[in-house]
Amino acid sequence: MPRNRHNERMRTALCPGSYDPVTLGHLDVIERVRALYDVVIVAILHNPAKAGTFSVSERIGFLESALEPAGAGRGQVRVAAFADRLVVDVAREVGAQAIVKGLRGPTDFGYELPMALMNRQLSGVETVFIPGDPRFEHVSSSLIKEVARFGGDIAGLVPEPVRLALEQVYRR
Repeated sequence: MPRNRHNERMRTALCPGSYDPVTLGHLDVIERVRALYDVVIVAILHNPAKAGTFSVSERIGFLESALEPAGAGRGQVRVAAFADRLVVDVAREVGAQAIVKGLRGPTDFGYELPMALMNRQLSGVETVFIPGDPRFEHVSSSLIKEVARFGGDIAGLVPEPVRLALEQVYRR
């Protein structure tokens, strides 16, 4: 079992999502979780029967390129994809002590709380909620795609490679 400098078990957090595409709001939450845990697994959960805007490998690439290398006092981040699985099964597989979800506001809390309670009942794994940065309260992957589809400016809301890729997808 991995040990940290204090000879304790490594603390691992799971940050699940579709990340189609990753936004600056997602990255803000992941970076703050990184300060709290030794290892952060960013889990791209996907259904192979559904076509996303970006392939799973593209999503992995966007996330890996956007996440800065770990600095002093910050945990390592790994990006991995998981298909057709319950998030609690993924948490068990990676040895996560917590599932971490970012919340933009009360609507997200209302949506996430029943899932957190079910996940705890199924596995005993707790969900930790991290409030999102208010600058990104209105930002969701779905809205980003809609704005990009109609030619709106998404600069400052997604990493630059994602912005450029969305422009290519929705080029008319």
